[in-house]
Amino acid sequence: MKPPSHQIAPDLVDRSALAARRRRVREDALFLHRAALDEVQDRLSMVNRTFTDVAIVTPIPQIWTGAFGSARIVEDAEVLALTEASCDLVVHAMALHWANDPVGQLIQCRRALRPDGLLLAVCLGGQTLSELRAVFAQAEVEVSGGLSPRVAPMAEIRDLGALLQRAGLALPVADSLSLTAEYRDLWHLMHDLRGMGETNALSGRLRHPTRRAVFERAATIYADHHATPVGRLPATFEMICLTGWAPDESQPKPLRPGSAQMRLAAALGADETSLPD
Repeated sequence: MKPPSHQIAPDLVDRSALAARRRRVREDALFLHRAALDEVQDRLSMVNRTFTDVAIVTPIPQIWTGAFGSARIVEDAEVLALTEASCDLVVHAMALHWANDPVGQLIQCRRALRPDGLLLAVCLGGQTLSELRAVFAQAEVEVSGGLSPRVAPMAEIRDLGALLQRAGLALPVADSLSLTAEYRDLWHLMHDLRGMGETNALSGRLRHPTRRAVFERAATIYADHHATPVGRLPATFEMICLTGWAPDESQPKPLRPGSAQMRLAAALGADETSLPD
C-alpha cells in the first residue's frame, strides 16, 4: 500500500503580493512607522548602553535610515541577511506581523546578536483594526452569505511574549500601546491602509474584486456603531513592543525557590496572618 503523500500547509502571507503593496507606499501615510521609530528611540534612551553594531530589519528603509548612525538596514525577507554574532542591537521594525514564521524571524535575530546583545521588535498586535474586522465580517455575511480572509490574524501580546522565550532570548518583556486614528469615512481609511502597504496580502484572499455592496454596507455599519460625535470613524492600531537579550553570564538570574533570606511580609512592612483552613 502506498503511503500518503506529505502535505505542506500553504504560507499564510503571499510575499509577492505583499511586496507589490509595499512598492506603492506613500510618505504621508507612514505615521505608524514614525510612531514605531519614536517608541524605539524612547526605549533605547532608557538603556544604559552604547550600541555600536546595529541592524534594523524593516520593509520601509526610508523611515529608519540614518536614525541610528551607521546602522545597517536589512530587508524583512524570510531569510534575513544577518551574520551570526555580528550585532549588539537588532531592531525588528514593523514587519513581524507579516511574517509566515515569526518565531523563525526572532531566532535569526537572536543568532545575529553577540552575548548580552539586545533585540527590540515592534509590530502590530491582535487588536489592530478591530472595528474594521467586525464591520466587514458583518457586511460580508449580510451581503454575500459568507466570510473571506481580509485582515491578517495578528498575534496577541501573550503569544508574542512566548515567542521571545522560544527564540532563546533572556529577560523577555512584551508590552503594548494603542494608537487611534480618525477618518472621514471607510474609503478614507482604506486609502490610508493602501498608502501604508498594509492592505490584504493573505494567500487565501479573494482573487476577484469585492462587490461594492459589501463596502457600502460596511461603511454604514461602521458609521452606525463606531462614529465619534462629530461623525469621524476611529481606527485602532495596537503596537506591541518586544525586548529580549542574548543570554550572557553577566545577566541577573532568578533565585532558587526557597532561598530567600527574609519573609515577604517583613520586606513589605506588613502584618502576616494565617489563612483559614
